[in-house]
Amino acid sequence: MSADPRPVLVLGGRSEIGHEVALRLVRAGARTVLLAARPGADLGRQEAELRAAGAERVVALEFDADDLARHERFLDSVFAEHGPLGTVVVSFGILGDQQRAESDAAHAVAVVHTDYVAHVSVLTHLARLLRAQGSGRIVVFSSIAGARVRRANYVYGSAKAGLDGFASGLADALAGSGVHLLLVRPGFVVGRMTEGMSPAPFATTPGVVADAVLEGLRRGRDVVWVPGVLRLVAAAMHVTPRAVWRRTRR
Repeated sequence: MSADPRPVLVLGGRSEIGHEVALRLVRAGARTVLLAARPGADLGRQEAELRAAGAERVVALEFDADDLARHERFLDSVFAEHGPLGTVVVSFGILGDQQRAESDAAHAVAVVHTDYVAHVSVLTHLARLLRAQGSGRIVVFSSIAGARVRRANYVYGSAKAGLDGFASGLADALAGSGVHLLLVRPGFVVGRMTEGMSPAPFATTPGVVADAVLEGLRRGRDVVWVPGVLRLVAAAMHVTPRAVWRRTRR
């Protein structure tokens, strides 16, 4: 991947995966990183590590992914002040509590709102701005959980399934515009979000996911599975009889 000194925008500035991707983009030539996170978020560690990696500027921005009404104004201001941008990493999201969501409709809706609806809003605005710019890359994180929704986490999985479909269609719509969308489908990622959970088979780490993202960007890929074996796992999942699938725990 050729060096791109243009700013990197991370929507989800405290995301471990987003941070690891930003570190690698800085090492690849980016000079400015814009970390967008909830008001009051402590980004001191992220800023220090990005500067140590070679970033000349790290700018903290207040961004609430769930506040859809402010998305357009926020992104317009970012592009006006810091554009043109090189790469936008969309890495916000929540796992939620499946057990709670099965009886608490508000919690179920909150998970879907953050992991799907908010992404639809953000990605639509980003596509408009990057089309006008005529270039740029968007990194979107789906999940193996969305490949075939499981009983064990169907709320989160359904949100990721929706996001996967939306991002896939958007990538096709962006073809020929100069804007590239990379859809990333990781498996279980060991990190802050999954703390206390026993890792699923083929578990990975934020750093490994970030390495795959950079390789995917370098090669101009449309989709990256992390690890790659999950592509085969997903194919097997789709042909598993429902009576068997229903009993799957992980």
